Amino acid sequence: MRRSCCLLLWVLTGLVWCGVARSAGSDDRIVSFNQEVRPILSDTCFFCHGPDEEDRQADVRLDVAGHVDLEELVARITSDDPDLLMPPPESNKSLSPDQITTLTRWVNQGARYEKHWSFTPPAEVAAPTIPGAEGLTSGIDRFVVAALRERGMTFNEAADERTLIRRVTMDLTGLPPTRDQIRAFLDDTSPQAYENLVDRLLESPQYGEHMARYWLDLVRFADTNGLHHDHYREMTPYRDWVIRAFNDNMPMDEFTIAQIAGDLYEQPTTDQLIASGFNRLHLIIDRGTALPEESFMRNVVDRVSAVGTAFLGLTLECAVCHDHKYDPITQRDFYQFYAFFNNFDGEPETGGRRGLDFKRGLQPPYLELPSKDQEAELARLNQQIADVRSSLKQLDQAAKADEQASQNGDLPNGDPESERGDVDPTRKQLGEELNHLQAARDRLIESIPATLIMKERAEVRPAHILVRGNYDQPGEMVQRDTPSFLPPMKSDRSIKTRMDLAQWLVDPDNPLTARVAVNRFWQQLFGVGIVKTSEDFGAQGEPPSHPALLDHLTNQFIESGWDVKALLRQIVLSQTYRQSSAATPQQYVADPQNRWLARGSRYRYDAEVIRDQVLAVSGLLNPTLYGKSVKPPQPEGLWKIVAMPYSYPRVFEPDQGDKIYRRSVYSFWKRGLPPPQMTIFDAPTRESCSARRERTNTPLQALVLMNEQQYFNAAMTLASQLLQQSEMSDRQRIELAYESITSKIPSDSAMNRMLDALQQFQSVYRDNPEAASKMVSLSGPQNATHDQSEPDLAAMTMLVHSLLNLDATKTRE
Repeated sequence: MRRSCCLLLWVLTGLVWCGVARSAGSDDRIVSFNQEVRPILSDTCFFCHGPDEEDRQADVRLDVAGHVDLEELVARITSDDPDLLMPPPESNKSLSPDQITTLTRWVNQGARYEKHWSFTPPAEVAAPTIPGAEGLTSGIDRFVVAALRERGMTFNEAADERTLIRRVTMDLTGLPPTRDQIRAFLDDTSPQAYENLVDRLLESPQYGEHMARYWLDLVRFADTNGLHHDHYREMTPYRDWVIRAFNDNMPMDEFTIAQIAGDLYEQPTTDQLIASGFNRLHLIIDRGTALPEESFMRNVVDRVSAVGTAFLGLTLECAVCHDHKYDPITQRDFYQFYAFFNNFDGEPETGGRRGLDFKRGLQPPYLELPSKDQEAELARLNQQIADVRSSLKQLDQAAKADEQASQNGDLPNGDPESERGDVDPTRKQLGEELNHLQAARDRLIESIPATLIMKERAEVRPAHILVRGNYDQPGEMVQRDTPSFLPPMKSDRSIKTRMDLAQWLVDPDNPLTARVAVNRFWQQLFGVGIVKTSEDFGAQGEPPSHPALLDHLTNQFIESGWDVKALLRQIVLSQTYRQSSAATPQQYVADPQNRWLARGSRYRYDAEVIRDQVLAVSGLLNPTLYGKSVKPPQPEGLWKIVAMPYSYPRVFEPDQGDKIYRRSVYSFWKRGLPPPQMTIFDAPTRESCSARRERTNTPLQALVLMNEQQYFNAAMTLASQLLQQSEMSDRQRIELAYESITSKIPSDSAMNRMLDALQQFQSVYRDNPEAASKMVSLSGPQNATHDQSEPDLAAMTMLVHSLLNLDATKTRE
């Protein structure tokens, strides 16, 4: 009775239905299925009445047209009978009055279905004409203003020049502008001053480092395998390739193809092989923890999931065990996709514990990248080792011949034992020389950069639908193919390849890849994407706030040749981007999340940006590009919490010298325990793909900024530099520090408060020189010079430390 229509139900609900229908008819606006109806159905109905055929209840399907009596739908959602009500009370889901009104209005208007917005090609929509705003030349601005006017809202005023240079410099490079750069921008009175600034930032090497950080989150780049022993893994050349790709403005379609199938070019370049390492970034189960068959299956599922998230914005992994509950992705679709990635040619990736490859963090296949000097030295050592082995072989052969001759009585005159004062010492000497040469070669090999790459088996491995996702229950065999609800792959091959898949991803007919990429770049600049759920463009994701704008930018992106820098330049030059973030309480109430972009976006910076800017303003930042990951200091003993007896490395050993001041993108990332300075500010563990980071504000974050060793050392370093300006007054030093840290000039009231604070700190430490001495010794005696008193250094350090903890320092305005 609960699952079927009944006459009594219509009698009981007829009056309700008629009343709601009349109410719904009072609003002539057409209800949007994609924007308003689908999100409701997806959240409350699709789990039982969606794409998953196996678990679909009562054969009622609500994700496509023609599968349900829509009048019964209204009757069910308005019923007061718990046995009839939908969604049922035991589902712990319910509809609000507004949602019920939306659904009934939709039914009353004819219940028009639409294909999910992200599964259709981007519409060719011209930027709207805005009456009275003919000066808006940017298509971005015209789309945004049109949406604002519909809601009775307007653009905010433009941000001031100091705010703007800080915003765009941090957004494009992850580092603050220097005082000289600020001055040059303010002094440039040409109409192109801001455009010139943007162009300079896009060409800086720091741009690639900053952009790579987002991508490394997305593809779960790390320096360890994750899981169990969490052994070391060497993939840093892949990170370097990503940085160079962004700096060189590699078109996004080429960037995509290289990672999916770089190893399948007819003559792949070194860079293309390195890029194929994308397919090796998944977690690895340790040997002995799971059967090789299970490890293999989980690795392939991880690859498929990564492609789904990174390039398609879909949760493909939801179809491992059954048809997707919310999107039209069948289990067959998943395993047809799976078949592209199950043909890996290499030993099972199970984290063995022996050999030089293990110490280097390598598992076949991998690519070695020696320098010319390293190649020459390796060749020399190999030749020397071969020569010594040859000498040993000759010695053994001669000794064997002498022994045979002695047994036959043919040994020439001489003492056999004496012949033996001659062979043994020589053999011992050669053996020691061989050990020395082999150790030297091992040390050299350990220093040679290398990286995991993808390699295809010659014989194609069959793929099966795994029953309920169980690795040991293969079902029907499937062939390589793409999800059936998306445009078909253009390939004449009988057996499609990963290269075919890569080209399908970037085919202009594919409605997802370019859209997903454009949305993520928008998210990097505004803190949230046009589609907020940048990881999920499916039914469970949020609809786009500005769908026409997203399509407009996507089409332009494809037409530009997938030019990332051109897209970013277009966005940051818009008035939408350049608005002030200041807003009245009423404006915050009207749009608390700034989804309609009536003001500049304001949010806390990511962990890496906060750390890097502290190092930059103090002069400690090491600008070296590329290379192996480094280990900045962290509290002792943290790795012991997660390290197992055979973990490699098991103990955290921080690097020394200026390595510890390299940019955060180069920090060693242990999946079991990532750098705490990063995770406390919401950095992901990188065990799975992360398309966006959540932002929290917690007391722990304040404690890190106040007490973390590098942060406090940076404060003292800058304080020492200020005190070295002997010709400056305290006021001038404070102004210099304030501008360096915040990019602003302090107001008179702020200056007076800071002067008062400095004087109080000076009084405290002059009265208590032991405390000053202890602070200086703990933070690094290298900061103090012979002409700086410790109380003065401690006092200035505390002032600088306070500035580094300002909201304006860690917040994007």
